[in-house]
Amino acid sequence: MEKTVKALGLMSGTSADGLSVAYCEIKGRSLKVLKFANYAYPAALQARIIAAKDMRAPELSALNSGLGRLWADMVRKFCRDKGVPLKSLDVIGSHGQTVWHAPGKKGHTLQIGDPAFLAEETGVPVVSDFRPADMAAGGEGAPLVPFMDEYLYGGGAPVALQNIGGVGNIAFAGRGIKTFGFDTGPGNSLMDTAVCELSRGKLSYDRNGAWAAAGEPDMRKVRALLKAPFFTRRPPKSLDRSEYTLAFIKRNFGPLFSRRRSRDLLATLNAFTAASIALAFRDRAPRGTRELIVAGGGALNPVLMDAIAAFLLPLGARVRSCAELGLHPLAKEPACFALLAALALRGRANHCPSATGARSARVLGRVSAPYPRRHI
Repeated sequence: MEKTVKALGLMSGTSADGLSVAYCEIKGRSLKVLKFANYAYPAALQARIIAAKDMRAPELSALNSGLGRLWADMVRKFCRDKGVPLKSLDVIGSHGQTVWHAPGKKGHTLQIGDPAFLAEETGVPVVSDFRPADMAAGGEGAPLVPFMDEYLYGGGAPVALQNIGGVGNIAFAGRGIKTFGFDTGPGNSLMDTAVCELSRGKLSYDRNGAWAAAGEPDMRKVRALLKAPFFTRRPPKSLDRSEYTLAFIKRNFGPLFSRRRSRDLLATLNAFTAASIALAFRDRAPRGTRELIVAGGGALNPVLMDAIAAFLLPLGARVRSCAELGLHPLAKEPACFALLAALALRGRANHCPSATGARSARVLGRVSAPYPRRHI
C-alpha cells in the first residue's frame, strides 16, 4: 500500500458500552491514529445489545438496522466535530456488533449493524463482516487484531500484545516469530456484569477498579476456574461473551454474589481475569518476550493492570498500557478495522491465519459501495 490511505475504523465491542471511532492515516507499514472518540450507548441500548442473542428475528432485524443508522449518525458527528471532511475518506471499516460467535468445525458467527446506512449517509465505501470469510477457510473467525500486531510489531523485538475488551485476547509478534494469538479468557465482561447487577443498573463497570481494590480475592476459586478445559486447550482458540454471563457468576460465585460481599466478588473476578492473561503469557510467550502491552477498556483499570503486573513479575515481564506509546487504549481495535478495510478494498490479505487457524491467508470483509456521490 504505497499511497496514503485515510480511513475510519469503528468498533463496538462485546461489552456493548459504546462505539469507538478512529481516524487513521495508513502508508506502507505505518499506521497513525490522528483522531479518536468514543460514543457511549444509553443503558437501555446496551441492555438490548446484550440480550440480542435471545431475540426473535423481527427484534434482531430492527436492532441490526437501528445500529446501522445510529453509527452513521455517530460517524457524521465525529467527522463534523473533529474536522474530518467525509470526502477525504477512502474507506470505513466497521467490525459490527457481535451477537453470537461459536467457533468450531461447523462454526458460525453473527455481527450486526447494517453497513448500508453508513455507506449511504457518508458516501464512503464501507468494509464490514470480517469474520465469516476466515471461518469459511477453516478458521475460528477470531482473533483478528493479531494481524495489526504483526503489521506494526513484526519487525521489532519480541512482544506480547493483550487486548482486554469483553473477552481478552493476546498476540505475540516480533523478529523471528510467526505471529500468533488467541483469546485468553474473560476480559471486562464478568466484572461489568457483576457491577451492573449488584448496583441494580446504576453502574455499568467498576470505575478505576474501586470495588475490586476494596475487596479480598478468593485465589482458591481463581485457581479452580483456571482448570477449565479452555485454558489448557492449544491455540487457535476463541470465545464469545456468552461464555461469561450472569449465570456463570451465580453458578461459580454463589456465596459471594450479594451486595454485602460485592467487593470480594469484584476482587476475585479481577484476579481471575488477570490470572488468565498471565497464564496465557506463561504458557505461550516465545523465548525472549519480556513485555506485555495492554489495550482495550481493561487498560483503564489500574487495579487490573497492577494484578497482571504482579502475576507476571516472577516471569520478568514488564506490563504497560499502549497509552505509553501514544495510542489511546480504546483506539487500537477501531484502528485495526481501519487497516483491515484499507487492505480489503485493494484485494490484499488482511488476517493472520496462524492466530485464527484458517488454512491460508484470505481477504476478509464485504464491501458496501456508496451511491456515486459524496456527502459534505
